[in-house]
Amino acid sequence: MATIRQAINETIERVRIPTPTRLRDLIRQIRAARTAAEERAVVNRECAYIRSTFREEDSVWRCRNIAKLLYIHMLGYPAHFGQLECLKLTASPRFTDKRIGYLGAMLLLDERQDVHLLITNCLKNDLNSPTQFVVGLALCTLGAIASPEMARDLAGEVEKLMRSPNAYIRKKAALCAFRIIKRVPELMEIFLPATRSLLNEKNHGILIAGVTLITEMCEKSSDTLNHFKKIVPNLVRILKNLILAGYSPEHDVSGVSDPFLQVKILRLLRILGHNDPDASEAMNDILAQVATNTETSKNVGNTILYETVLSIMDIKSEGGLRVLAVNILGRFLLNSDKNIRYVALNTLLRTVHADISAVQRHRSTILECLKDPDVSIRRRAMELSFALINSQNIRAMSKELLVFLEKADPEFKAQCSSRMVHVAERYATSIRWRLDTLLSVLIAAGNYVRDDVVSSTIHLILNSPPEEQAYIGLRLWSSVHNVANSEEKQPLLQVAVWTIGEYGDLLLSSERIEEHQLVDVYQRLLWSTSVSTTTKQYALVSLAKLSTRIRTKEEETRVKQMIEAFGSHLNIDLQQRGVEFAQLFREYSHLRPALLEKMPKIQKTLPNGTDGEGVVGAFDDQQPSIDLIEGGDDGDSSLMINTGVVGVGKIGSDSRALLDLLGGGDDPIDGLGLTPTADVLISGSTNTTTNGKSVPVPAPTAGNNQDLLDLLGSLDMPASTPPAAVNSSLSSTGGGTPAMLGGIGLDLNSLNDNSIKNGTGGGLLANSSSFGGLDNLLNSNLSPTIPTMPAVTGLVGSPLGGGVLGSLTSPTSPVVNSTTTNGSSLFSDFSAAVINNNDEHAKLLTALDKNGILVQLSAKHTGGALQILMTATNNSLTTLEQYLFQAAVPRSFSLQMLSPSGSTLAPGGTITQEMRVTSTAKATLRMRLRISYQSDGNPVQEQTEVSGFPEEPTE
Repeated sequence: MATIRQAINETIERVRIPTPTRLRDLIRQIRAARTAAEERAVVNRECAYIRSTFREEDSVWRCRNIAKLLYIHMLGYPAHFGQLECLKLTASPRFTDKRIGYLGAMLLLDERQDVHLLITNCLKNDLNSPTQFVVGLALCTLGAIASPEMARDLAGEVEKLMRSPNAYIRKKAALCAFRIIKRVPELMEIFLPATRSLLNEKNHGILIAGVTLITEMCEKSSDTLNHFKKIVPNLVRILKNLILAGYSPEHDVSGVSDPFLQVKILRLLRILGHNDPDASEAMNDILAQVATNTETSKNVGNTILYETVLSIMDIKSEGGLRVLAVNILGRFLLNSDKNIRYVALNTLLRTVHADISAVQRHRSTILECLKDPDVSIRRRAMELSFALINSQNIRAMSKELLVFLEKADPEFKAQCSSRMVHVAERYATSIRWRLDTLLSVLIAAGNYVRDDVVSSTIHLILNSPPEEQAYIGLRLWSSVHNVANSEEKQPLLQVAVWTIGEYGDLLLSSERIEEHQLVDVYQRLLWSTSVSTTTKQYALVSLAKLSTRIRTKEEETRVKQMIEAFGSHLNIDLQQRGVEFAQLFREYSHLRPALLEKMPKIQKTLPNGTDGEGVVGAFDDQQPSIDLIEGGDDGDSSLMINTGVVGVGKIGSDSRALLDLLGGGDDPIDGLGLTPTADVLISGSTNTTTNGKSVPVPAPTAGNNQDLLDLLGSLDMPASTPPAAVNSSLSSTGGGTPAMLGGIGLDLNSLNDNSIKNGTGGGLLANSSSFGGLDNLLNSNLSPTIPTMPAVTGLVGSPLGGGVLGSLTSPTSPVVNSTTTNGSSLFSDFSAAVINNNDEHAKLLTALDKNGILVQLSAKHTGGALQILMTATNNSLTTLEQYLFQAAVPRSFSLQMLSPSGSTLAPGGTITQEMRVTSTAKATLRMRLRISYQSDGNPVQEQTEVSGFPEEPTE
């Protein structure tokens, strides 16, 4: 009777209230509007009508009005006034009303709205509904709009539904659980028991939902990841059945059986097999079957192959399987679809470090991609080409890249030219070839060349032999002698005029160039309006230097007149140069030859520890040159910091922490036992001297001395023990030349009785007999009256001699290749036995595998010491900058570190660093590591501890 009465009342209402516009009619009206104003008029008129029906509590047409309001909301107009009406529809007993009500709730409600809390009870009631479609609506809505509070209240209901006998409800519940875990990861444990049973289902929908849920759980929790590694055989079985199964019309997509489920399973296998040899071994065979049996003629098959390649490269797969994966990507490069080619290049760039020899086989195809019309493909092909360059193919690859650079878009020229310079610096086979390459880069890139290319070219010319300087001078002269569009090649002009000014005598001695020709070119450049101010600055200085290389008075007079003309130039910098150089032609003419003589060769230390002077060796893309802060000859004792960063002024907390560890006091002088009158270059009010320039150093902040103590942690270092002193490579060349102790350099000749007092600094330095040979290195300059102290071992390094100066090194700067007085290197033992990750006798330890960065230590006993090679690999798509690796060992060990191979990790790139550990007592080695870097400008710091190093073999 109640139902009949309700139907009669609704019929009466329909008769009494006029019928509203249908949704399809509203859509037609809006689409028929010719202007935005007409559309707004239609929408405003309809919204006003809908508001009036809401005020009149019109329950008959509420469903139709909410449907129209949702369409208006999708067009971008405000529809918040319909939120409560949506809740009324969800409480309706009719399914059609619930469907529109829940759809409106998902679109109009979020957790920021108070109305959001009112729907919880309605959801709970519908989750227990006997109708599966009502339950499905409630699960979809809960997954879409669940707040953390709502998820905690209803998680138990969802877990019960995951065990429902109804397959439709189980699938919906699994997907809802996935959304809940994504919002509230701590609710994961509630769903664990019911999740594993989902993989035993025959229904593919439930399988996809279950695999998706397990993937999310494994990504959120490492404990859950270990728990689900037991299901690898089940996943392998499901994937095998999909491959071998016959045609199934309900699951077939372009001839492939359920590619969506295959992709989901492959992605989960990749997560489960990462850094797990056992799990990887279990899935090697099935990955090989998928890679060989999948049809590649359709895009569906390429999708599965792509996921297979990612899985093979990410797990501990066999070498042959990796080659197969790279070959699949090579076939992708030949595909006509540019999206597939881009995916292949992107994946090869990420995986090139895993098997570079396999990628090298496809080098010609990759180089062909440099000519692709698509700009994204050209960019990825360029990056991959640079990643493939080595000492064997440098000439062939550079030739192709120079052709690409010449025709490349302006957006590529700057990056390509800089990387060309760096790879030439790293892999060049001869100085002449490198000079020719840099000149070709300057000509091809024009004004798009960065400043680092100009400085690198000048540095190379400066350190080249005289015959090479004359050769490149003649080539530069011929390049700029008839420059048609000089404004398009300003960097080339800058290098050319610098070289001609420095080595004009070598050019003139070749008898190919006359003096008046040189002066004519300078006059044309300095008087040209198309030449930049920077180039004119180069040219003016070069012209002043050239005046001491030419011999005829007539040309010297022309040079003088040209320089004096700039004394009234509008540009203040050029005017100052003109005035000052003009003075050298007048009352100070006797000083001109000495002041304008050739520049001395610049000492440049490369990351491999070798001197960069005249050497063609490895050099990292972003590795800064090394500036050693030298002490004067006046005998003042100096404490100097080597930061390894150009333009110092950046002696930060790490350097301060090192000094605090030496003494522990606020005054760094006390820590080394130096007198208060010593010249200390690291206090807050002093300046650091680099390359003859005084650079102010920022004052240290409080608490920096805790940095290294945190790193040492519990590695058997008592708090009362002064943590460390200084050690690394030590040299003394006599005559006031400073030696470098780790990251801190001391003027060793200044360590005399006047600078080291008895009892100063708590007696950190021991007497000469305790140095165990260190006094010989210092040429016996240490006073024999220095008080003694027990040996202390600290962070990163090894005790010199008897170990009184503890093991402390700042790895932020490459180690200086210093020598002792007899010319032997302290680090010569490192080159005795080079180890690598492929050494069958070395033990490979994984120190860190997080956020796409993999740090591994390869350890091997050689010559009574443990040789360790640290390899850091960037598996992410982001370039990591300012990479810093620090290590600490217990004081029963000593540690020496060579400089890292670089400080920047490009995607797929690696950084290596060698270490040597010696034992002073029978103990088990544990190493505390701190790894810091910047990702997208955000600093990241990781700290870990590594053990399990190989024991020293017994006789």
